[in-house]
Amino acid sequence: MHHFSRHIERHRTDRIGWLRAAVLGANDGIVSTASLLAGVAAANASHATILTTGIAGLVAGAMSMAAGEYVSVHSQADTEAADLARERRELTDDPAGEHRELKAIYVGRGLDPDLADRVAESLMAHDAIGAHSRDELGISATLQARPVQAALASAASFAAGAALPLAVAVVVRGSALLPWLSVMSLLFLALLGATAARAGGAGVLVGAWRVTFWGALAIGITAGVGALFGAVV
Repeated sequence: MHHFSRHIERHRTDRIGWLRAAVLGANDGIVSTASLLAGVAAANASHATILTTGIAGLVAGAMSMAAGEYVSVHSQADTEAADLARERRELTDDPAGEHRELKAIYVGRGLDPDLADRVAESLMAHDAIGAHSRDELGISATLQARPVQAALASAASFAAGAALPLAVAVVVRGSALLPWLSVMSLLFLALLGATAARAGGAGVLVGAWRVTFWGALAIGITAGVGALFGAVV
């Protein structure tokens, strides 16, 4: 009696939709909120003003990220739907031409013409629109646009990211806030970059470095503007 075990492969592309939105949202939440707080703190604002600014930035940023991600991804989904509708019409109006088109794709990928012809015929008999959406249009279930999922992931991750520097501002007061805020925010960014790189299969140190570098640049410039504004006012 033979026992067969199923070999289940987990590919990182399965995570690409939510991972991109979550990393972008968390990164933006940390950078924008930390920069905002650093700018206000450098302008010698009161602690109450700093906290109010941070909370307003968290809420506004999360809503902005959700709306922007929804509109962007929905546009992609509309384009995909239009392409699929056109492909369905072409399959109805000219199935032979669509068969030749699919065959040519497989020949281009290295299959023998006779084998490509049989593969195209078999796949079209099984699921014609599925075969053309994958191999002609490049649309798959894994990579298909999901606007609501992307919007919720962006809003939630932005709020989570923004809450980190905001928590620092709640605990630390006075002149110590700016250095603590800068150091902790860069640490948060480094951890985010390393985690995202690990989840995506990239180099951890490279992922941490590139996120931290741009975050430090944003926080430094905003703090400089805030200090200049505070000195002028």
